Amino acid sequence: MTDPLAEVIAMLKLRAALSKTITGTDAWRVRRSEQGQPFYCAVLEGACRLELEHHDPLTLNAGDFVLIPAAYHFALTSIIPPAADAEDTLPVKVADGHFRLGDLHAPAQVLALLGHCVSDSSDAGLLVSLLPEFVLARDEKRLALLVALLRDEAQAQRSGKDFILARIIELLFIEAIRSTETLATPGLMRGLADPRIAQAIRLIHQQPARRWTVKELASGCALSRSTLFERFTAMTGITPMGYLQSWRMTLAMQLLCRSGVSISAVAEHIGYNSASAFSVAFTRHVGLPPGRYAQQRSGKHTDVNNSGSTV
Repeated sequence: MTDPLAEVIAMLKLRAALSKTITGTDAWRVRRSEQGQPFYCAVLEGACRLELEHHDPLTLNAGDFVLIPAAYHFALTSIIPPAADAEDTLPVKVADGHFRLGDLHAPAQVLALLGHCVSDSSDAGLLVSLLPEFVLARDEKRLALLVALLRDEAQAQRSGKDFILARIIELLFIEAIRSTETLATPGLMRGLADPRIAQAIRLIHQQPARRWTVKELASGCALSRSTLFERFTAMTGITPMGYLQSWRMTLAMQLLCRSGVSISAVAEHIGYNSASAFSVAFTRHVGLPPGRYAQQRSGKHTDVNNSGSTV
Protein backbone atom coordinates (compact mmCIF):
# COMPACT_ATOMS: atom_id res chain seq x y z
CA MET A 1 0.00 0.00 0.00
CA THR A 2 1.25 3.48 -0.89
CA ASP A 3 2.32 5.58 2.11
CA PRO A 4 2.10 9.31 1.20
CA LEU A 5 4.00 10.50 4.28
CA ALA A 6 6.89 8.08 3.70
CA GLU A 7 7.01 9.13 0.04
CA VAL A 8 7.31 12.81 0.91
CA ILE A 9 10.02 12.23 3.54
CA ALA A 10 12.01 9.94 1.19
CA MET A 11 11.81 12.54 -1.59
CA LEU A 12 13.30 15.18 0.72
CA LYS A 13 16.61 13.22 0.72
CA LEU A 14 17.55 14.43 4.19
CA ARG A 15 21.01 14.33 5.70
CA ALA A 16 22.20 15.51 9.08
CA ALA A 17 24.24 18.72 8.80
CA LEU A 18 24.71 19.34 12.52
CA SER A 19 23.87 17.53 15.74
CA LYS A 20 25.01 18.68 19.17
CA THR A 21 24.04 18.71 22.83
CA ILE A 22 23.65 21.83 24.92
CA THR A 23 23.36 22.48 28.64
CA GLY A 24 22.19 25.75 30.12
CA THR A 25 21.73 27.54 33.40
CA ASP A 26 20.52 30.96 34.58
CA ALA A 27 18.96 33.28 31.97
CA TRP A 28 20.03 32.68 28.38
CA ARG A 29 18.76 33.08 24.81
CA VAL A 30 20.13 31.77 21.53
CA ARG A 31 18.60 33.01 18.32
CA ARG A 32 18.87 30.87 15.22
CA SER A 33 18.26 31.29 11.52
CA GLU A 34 18.38 28.08 9.51
CA GLN A 35 17.39 29.59 6.15
CA GLY A 36 14.54 27.17 5.68
CA GLN A 37 16.45 24.06 6.76
CA PRO A 38 14.76 21.43 8.95
CA PHE A 39 15.54 21.88 12.66
CA TYR A 40 14.92 19.54 15.59
CA CYS A 41 15.28 19.74 19.36
CA ALA A 42 14.90 16.95 21.93
CA VAL A 43 14.89 17.92 25.61
CA LEU A 44 16.68 15.16 27.53
CA GLU A 45 16.67 16.71 31.02
CA GLY A 46 15.16 19.80 32.62
CA ALA A 47 13.25 22.37 30.57
CA CYS A 48 13.67 25.31 28.20
CA ARG A 49 11.51 27.55 26.01
CA LEU A 50 11.05 27.83 22.24
CA GLU A 51 10.11 31.16 20.67
CA LEU A 52 8.63 30.81 17.16
CA GLU A 53 7.51 33.62 14.90
CA HIS A 54 3.70 33.99 14.83
CA HIS A 55 3.26 31.55 17.73
CA ASP A 56 3.09 31.82 21.50
CA PRO A 57 6.28 30.62 23.27
CA LEU A 58 6.36 26.88 23.93
CA THR A 59 7.66 25.39 27.18
CA LEU A 60 9.65 22.24 26.44
CA ASN A 61 10.15 19.66 29.18
CA ALA A 62 12.20 16.46 29.37
CA GLY A 63 10.76 13.99 26.86
CA ASP A 64 9.52 16.68 24.44
CA PHE A 65 10.59 16.69 20.80
CA VAL A 66 10.16 19.61 18.40
CA LEU A 67 10.58 19.44 14.65
CA ILE A 68 10.43 22.48 12.35
CA PRO A 69 10.49 21.18 8.74
CA ALA A 70 11.45 24.61 7.37
CA ALA A 71 13.03 26.76 10.08
CA TYR A 72 13.81 30.42 9.65
CA HIS A 73 13.97 32.77 12.64
CA PHE A 74 13.41 31.35 16.12
CA ALA A 75 15.04 31.27 19.54
CA LEU A 76 15.72 28.85 22.37
CA THR A 77 15.75 30.36 25.86
CA SER A 78 15.84 29.49 29.52
CA ILE A 79 12.43 28.99 31.15
CA ILE A 80 12.65 32.56 32.46
CA PRO A 81 14.25 34.32 29.49
CA PRO A 82 16.54 37.34 29.71
CA ALA A 83 15.13 40.79 28.94
CA ALA A 84 14.03 41.28 25.34
CA ASP A 85 16.81 43.84 24.74
CA ALA A 86 19.53 41.69 26.35
CA GLU A 87 22.35 40.45 24.15
CA ASP A 88 22.16 36.88 22.93
CA THR A 89 24.05 34.28 24.93
CA LEU A 90 27.28 33.04 23.43
CA PRO A 91 27.53 29.22 23.49
CA VAL A 92 30.82 27.95 24.91
CA LYS A 93 32.22 24.73 23.48
CA VAL A 94 33.14 22.43 26.34
CA ALA A 95 33.71 19.24 24.35
CA ASP A 96 33.35 17.95 20.81
CA GLY A 97 29.67 18.31 19.91
CA HIS A 98 28.71 19.76 23.31
CA PHE A 99 28.10 23.42 24.23
CA ARG A 100 27.33 25.30 27.44
CA LEU A 101 24.97 28.27 27.84
CA GLY A 102 25.25 30.50 30.89
CA ASP A 103 27.38 29.93 33.98
CA LEU A 104 30.01 27.29 33.21
CA HIS A 105 30.20 26.11 36.81
CA ALA A 106 26.57 26.19 38.05
CA PRO A 107 24.43 23.02 37.86
CA ALA A 108 22.78 22.62 34.47
CA GLN A 109 19.03 23.29 34.31
CA VAL A 110 18.51 21.76 30.87
CA LEU A 111 20.18 19.20 28.63
CA ALA A 112 19.00 19.08 25.03
CA LEU A 113 20.01 17.50 21.73
CA LEU A 114 19.47 19.75 18.75
CA GLY A 115 20.52 20.05 15.17
CA HIS A 116 19.52 20.81 11.63
CA CYS A 117 19.32 18.87 8.39
CA VAL A 118 19.86 19.61 4.73
CA SER A 119 17.54 18.43 1.96
CA ASP A 120 19.20 17.35 -1.26
CA SER A 121 15.87 17.48 -3.09
CA SER A 122 15.52 19.97 -5.94
CA ASP A 123 11.97 20.77 -4.87
CA ALA A 124 12.29 20.70 -1.08
CA GLY A 125 10.13 23.80 -0.67
CA LEU A 126 7.15 22.18 -2.36
CA LEU A 127 7.55 18.96 -0.37
CA VAL A 128 7.94 20.77 2.95
CA SER A 129 4.77 22.74 2.23
CA LEU A 130 2.89 19.43 2.57
CA LEU A 131 4.16 18.98 6.14
CA PRO A 132 3.04 20.74 9.36
CA GLU A 133 4.61 24.13 10.10
CA PHE A 134 6.05 22.64 13.26
CA VAL A 135 5.68 19.42 15.23
CA LEU A 136 5.56 18.99 18.99
CA ALA A 137 5.55 15.45 20.39
CA ARG A 138 5.56 14.77 24.13
CA ASP A 139 6.78 11.68 25.97
CA GLU A 140 6.83 9.39 22.92
CA LYS A 141 8.87 6.29 23.80
CA ARG A 142 9.65 5.39 20.18
CA LEU A 143 10.92 8.91 19.55
CA ALA A 144 13.08 8.70 22.67
CA LEU A 145 14.73 5.55 21.29
CA LEU A 146 15.45 7.24 17.96
CA VAL A 147 16.81 10.35 19.69
CA ALA A 148 19.17 8.15 21.75
CA LEU A 149 20.35 6.43 18.56
CA LEU A 150 20.87 9.77 16.84
CA ARG A 151 22.87 11.14 19.76
CA ASP A 152 25.05 8.04 19.96
CA GLU A 153 25.73 7.91 16.21
CA ALA A 154 26.39 11.66 15.90
CA GLN A 155 29.01 11.55 18.66
CA ALA A 156 30.75 8.38 17.45
CA GLN A 157 33.22 7.84 14.63
CA ARG A 158 32.06 4.74 12.78
CA SER A 159 32.10 3.69 9.16
CA GLY A 160 28.82 4.40 7.38
CA LYS A 161 28.04 7.21 9.84
CA ASP A 162 26.49 9.61 7.30
CA PHE A 163 24.28 6.87 5.85
CA ILE A 164 23.05 5.80 9.30
CA LEU A 165 22.39 9.40 10.38
CA ALA A 166 20.33 10.05 7.24
CA ARG A 167 18.16 6.99 7.92
CA ILE A 168 17.67 7.91 11.58
CA ILE A 169 16.70 11.45 10.56
CA GLU A 170 14.09 10.08 8.15
CA LEU A 171 12.68 7.84 10.87
CA LEU A 172 12.62 10.75 13.31
CA PHE A 173 10.68 12.87 10.84
CA ILE A 174 8.07 10.19 10.20
CA GLU A 175 7.70 9.17 13.85
CA ALA A 176 7.48 12.78 15.06
CA ILE A 177 4.95 13.87 12.45
CA ARG A 178 2.62 10.94 12.93
CA SER A 179 2.67 11.33 16.72
CA THR A 180 2.30 15.10 16.69
CA GLU A 181 -0.07 17.06 18.90
CA THR A 182 -0.09 19.96 16.43
CA LEU A 183 -2.54 19.15 13.64
CA ALA A 184 -4.58 22.30 14.03
CA THR A 185 -3.56 23.76 10.67
CA PRO A 186 -4.65 22.24 7.34
CA GLY A 187 -2.10 20.11 5.50
CA LEU A 188 -1.15 16.63 4.41
CA MET A 189 -0.97 15.21 7.95
CA ARG A 190 -4.37 16.56 8.94
CA GLY A 191 -5.77 14.93 5.82
CA LEU A 192 -4.06 11.62 6.64
CA ALA A 193 -5.58 11.73 10.13
CA ASP A 194 -9.05 11.38 8.55
CA PRO A 195 -9.50 7.78 7.27
CA ARG A 196 -11.68 8.77 4.29
CA ILE A 197 -9.48 11.67 3.19
CA ALA A 198 -6.38 9.53 3.75
CA GLN A 199 -7.85 7.00 1.31
CA ALA A 200 -8.31 9.73 -1.31
CA ILE A 201 -4.70 10.86 -0.85
CA ARG A 202 -3.46 7.26 -1.15
CA LEU A 203 -5.45 6.75 -4.35
CA ILE A 204 -3.82 9.84 -5.87
CA HIS A 205 -0.35 8.65 -4.86
CA GLN A 206 -0.99 5.12 -6.13
CA GLN A 207 -2.17 6.26 -9.57
CA PRO A 208 -1.03 9.84 -10.23
CA ALA A 209 -1.40 9.38 -14.01
CA ARG A 210 -5.03 8.34 -13.83
CA ARG A 211 -7.57 10.91 -15.04
CA TRP A 212 -9.18 11.28 -11.66
CA THR A 213 -12.37 13.18 -11.09
CA VAL A 214 -13.74 14.22 -7.71
CA LYS A 215 -16.62 11.81 -8.31
CA GLU A 216 -14.25 8.85 -8.85
CA LEU A 217 -12.18 9.72 -5.78
CA ALA A 218 -15.36 10.08 -3.73
CA SER A 219 -16.53 6.66 -4.88
CA GLY A 220 -13.20 5.15 -3.80
CA CYS A 221 -13.64 6.70 -0.34
CA ALA A 222 -17.34 5.87 0.12
CA LEU A 223 -18.25 9.56 0.28
CA SER A 224 -20.48 11.78 -1.79
CA ARG A 225 -18.77 14.11 -4.25
CA SER A 226 -19.70 17.23 -2.29
CA THR A 227 -18.67 15.73 1.07
CA LEU A 228 -15.26 14.67 -0.24
CA PHE A 229 -14.65 18.06 -1.83
CA GLU A 230 -15.59 19.98 1.30
CA ARG A 231 -13.82 17.70 3.79
CA PHE A 232 -10.66 17.29 1.66
CA THR A 233 -10.36 21.06 1.20
CA ALA A 234 -10.97 21.77 4.89
CA MET A 235 -8.46 19.15 6.02
CA THR A 236 -5.62 19.77 3.56
CA GLY A 237 -6.14 23.40 2.60
CA ILE A 238 -6.34 22.46 -1.08
CA THR A 239 -8.99 20.92 -3.34
CA PRO A 240 -8.70 17.25 -4.41
CA MET A 241 -7.84 18.23 -7.99
CA GLY A 242 -5.46 20.88 -6.70
CA TYR A 243 -3.65 18.24 -4.63
CA LEU A 244 -3.52 15.90 -7.63
CA GLN A 245 -1.97 18.66 -9.74
CA SER A 246 0.54 19.54 -7.01
CA TRP A 247 1.59 15.92 -6.55
CA ARG A 248 1.98 15.41 -10.31
CA MET A 249 4.25 18.46 -10.51
CA THR A 250 6.25 17.21 -7.52
CA LEU A 251 6.83 13.90 -9.32
CA ALA A 252 7.67 15.76 -12.54
CA MET A 253 10.34 17.86 -10.83
CA GLN A 254 11.90 14.73 -9.38
CA LEU A 255 11.96 13.01 -12.78
CA LEU A 256 13.30 16.05 -14.65
CA CYS A 257 16.38 15.99 -12.42
CA ARG A 258 17.32 12.53 -13.69
CA SER A 259 19.73 12.20 -16.56
CA GLY A 260 18.31 10.79 -19.78
CA VAL A 261 14.61 11.25 -18.98
CA SER A 262 12.63 12.89 -21.80
CA ILE A 263 9.93 15.48 -21.32
CA SER A 264 7.47 13.28 -23.20
CA ALA A 265 8.26 10.37 -20.85
CA VAL A 266 7.67 12.58 -17.82
CA ALA A 267 4.40 13.82 -19.31
CA GLU A 268 3.18 10.27 -19.89
CA HIS A 269 4.26 9.13 -16.42
CA ILE A 270 2.11 11.73 -14.66
CA GLY A 271 -0.95 11.52 -16.91
CA TYR A 272 -0.59 14.05 -19.74
CA ASN A 273 -1.47 13.12 -23.33
CA SER A 274 1.25 15.29 -24.82
CA ALA A 275 4.52 16.94 -23.91
CA SER A 276 3.14 20.31 -24.94
CA ALA A 277 0.13 20.05 -22.59
CA PHE A 278 2.46 19.01 -19.77
CA SER A 279 4.85 21.89 -20.54
CA VAL A 280 2.04 24.43 -20.29
CA ALA A 281 0.86 23.00 -16.94
CA PHE A 282 4.40 22.72 -15.56
CA THR A 283 5.29 26.28 -16.55
CA ARG A 284 2.12 27.61 -14.94
CA HIS A 285 2.81 25.69 -11.70
CA VAL A 286 6.59 26.07 -11.37
CA GLY A 287 7.26 29.30 -13.26
CA LEU A 288 9.73 27.72 -15.69
CA PRO A 289 9.33 25.47 -18.75
CA PRO A 290 10.36 21.87 -17.94
CA GLY A 291 13.39 22.00 -20.22
CA ARG A 292 14.79 25.12 -18.59
CA TYR A 293 14.00 23.75 -15.13
CA ALA A 294 15.96 20.57 -15.92
CA GLN A 295 18.90 22.60 -17.23
CA GLN A 296 19.06 24.74 -14.11
CA ARG A 297 18.89 21.74 -11.79
CA SER A 298 21.47 19.70 -13.67
CA GLY A 299 23.78 22.58 -14.50
CA LYS A 300 23.86 21.36 -18.08
CA HIS A 301 22.88 23.28 -21.19
CA THR A 302 21.50 20.49 -23.28
CA ASP A 303 18.88 21.57 -25.79
CA VAL A 304 15.53 20.27 -24.62
CA ASN A 305 12.30 20.54 -26.58
CA ASN A 306 8.75 19.34 -26.30
CA SER A 307 9.18 16.57 -28.85
CA GLY A 308 10.88 14.31 -26.34
CA SER A 309 14.57 15.26 -26.35
CA THR A 310 16.39 13.92 -23.31
CA VAL A 311 16.90 15.94 -20.19
